[in-house]
Amino acid sequence: MAAEQMADGGGAPDRTPPARPLDSVDRAILRILQTDGRASIRAVAELVHVSRANAYARINRLVEDGVIRGFSARVNHERAGQAASAYITLKIVQNSWRTVREQLQALPGATHIALVSGDFDVLLLVHTPDNQALRELVLTRIQAIPEVLSTRTLLVFEETDLGPRPDRTAEIG
Repeated sequence: MAAEQMADGGGAPDRTPPARPLDSVDRAILRILQTDGRASIRAVAELVHVSRANAYARINRLVEDGVIRGFSARVNHERAGQAASAYITLKIVQNSWRTVREQLQALPGATHIALVSGDFDVLLLVHTPDNQALRELVLTRIQAIPEVLSTRTLLVFEETDLGPRPDRTAEIG
């Protein structure tokens, strides 16, 4: 948030209430839902040894507090017809983060956008049907954004999803 305010030249502070501490049951619920976002309330309650009402209330609180941002499917992009993937780094005009972010969010195939520090300002992950579509996206759409000063495209040859696994128990908390 502070980086966003700095990149945009200030602005109103975020009105999100401060985060509540997560207890071991909350962390266990998060691990379960990260592994299987389709897990039923009943299954979650049984796995964390609480009542269904308690599990339901905790999950709702985690959603309302913004800890859980949503539920989604992890997609194999190649099998879904998005065979070309790339990370694109962008240097942008100072104080243009919000404007650039809005335009990048509208791009077909954009799946992750991050404001970062270092040699470039933005890191964008895209998935396209093929290299021709990727070329068009970069040369026609992204480089046409007035606030984008330069880009660098890093092709992804192979991906490994590092989602939650039982051997990574320290991920949350």
